[in-house]
Amino acid sequence: MVPEKPFSTLKKIPADFSLSAVIVGLIATMVSYAGPLLIVFQAAKGAGLSDAVLASWIWAISIGSGLTCIVLSIWFRTPVITAWSTPGAVLLVTSLTVYSFPDAIGAYIFSAVVITLVGVSGLFSVLMKYVPQSITTAMLAGILLSFGVEVFVSMQHLPALALPMIFCYLFAKRWSPRYAVVLTLFVGLGVAFLLGRLQMDNVQMSLVQPVFTMPTFSLDAIIGLGIPLCIVALASQNAPGISVLKADGYDTPAGPLVTTTGIASLLLAPFGSPGINLAAITAAICTGKEAHPDHTKRYIAGIACGGFYLLFGMFGATMASVFAALPKELIAVIAGLALFASLSSSLAQAMSEAKERECALVTFLVTISGISIGGIGAAFWGLIAGVITHLILNGNVKSWFGKKKNTQPLA
Repeated sequence: MVPEKPFSTLKKIPADFSLSAVIVGLIATMVSYAGPLLIVFQAAKGAGLSDAVLASWIWAISIGSGLTCIVLSIWFRTPVITAWSTPGAVLLVTSLTVYSFPDAIGAYIFSAVVITLVGVSGLFSVLMKYVPQSITTAMLAGILLSFGVEVFVSMQHLPALALPMIFCYLFAKRWSPRYAVVLTLFVGLGVAFLLGRLQMDNVQMSLVQPVFTMPTFSLDAIIGLGIPLCIVALASQNAPGISVLKADGYDTPAGPLVTTTGIASLLLAPFGSPGINLAAITAAICTGKEAHPDHTKRYIAGIACGGFYLLFGMFGATMASVFAALPKELIAVIAGLALFASLSSSLAQAMSEAKERECALVTFLVTISGISIGGIGAAFWGLIAGVITHLILNGNVKSWFGKKKNTQPLA
């Protein structure tokens, strides 16, 4: 895909604007804050970081995600969604108790430099080029599956909220599919209010004062934290992120995306950001038909998502209390329903070629297993398992590399 001229894209925004894309961008932002941000809190509190440093951390990852979303979505006229690494945040829960925070900042910088170099060199693009699309879409389906399941788990936990949302989605999907997710969100908020489940009393609004931390470079922290963070970002975040774009028909080059997120990570590391990377879960929300029937106009969702990141990030830790005030069942249901289309299309494409079904199935099963080896999540190991299965079942390495890949977008 040839990058758009930014000014050309800016001129098209008024004509391409849609409420559905903006709401989908808001939902993607809500999903980003609702779950992963709680892991950030856990990591910060476990390390004994002050509230000011924690607020700066939230500000840094929000600003980095917002700016990269907006810039890349305009640049490629594609809904490019970025975020902070959830597996990376999980890694920090234990690591920040071992290393000093300045040493951790040094490890963040090391990781960002490596990721930037991988993006600039084109190495990431080369690796992604030779991974069969059936395997990457199966990996994506495995990542999304738990969100779809949570829709019905929430129905058991809070049926009075989940059932009206599910029925609203189904009826709206039949009569007004473009606004199905939008209407479901409003219904969910209304029902939660009537049930007394919106607890907004403890929300206090305040702007963030970013805190600069001078980095120190420790070999132990670089090996024990910097390298795992780098691997997690590339394997468990950027690879699925590229898969999401390809699954919905966007042939966006990986190099510039990875490079841009690496540079953003580098600049914001001293303010507490462990890294910015391509998103998978929230990207799937924005790249689907719920954003807009015309895939060339879904980039508005990426711009909207970036705008909400910037807005919410200015209030730092306050945003956590806002999302904590919403019932977790509401977040789970709206996220799962918004991902239904991406989940079904990913499964369909993964199993579309009979010769590659077993490879895709192995990828899918390993990904949903949730295994973690060496701090690297199941998405990466699912990818590796699928590739190994493909090589064993479908010939030697040369025949695999020479095979023409199916690049047809999903219907």
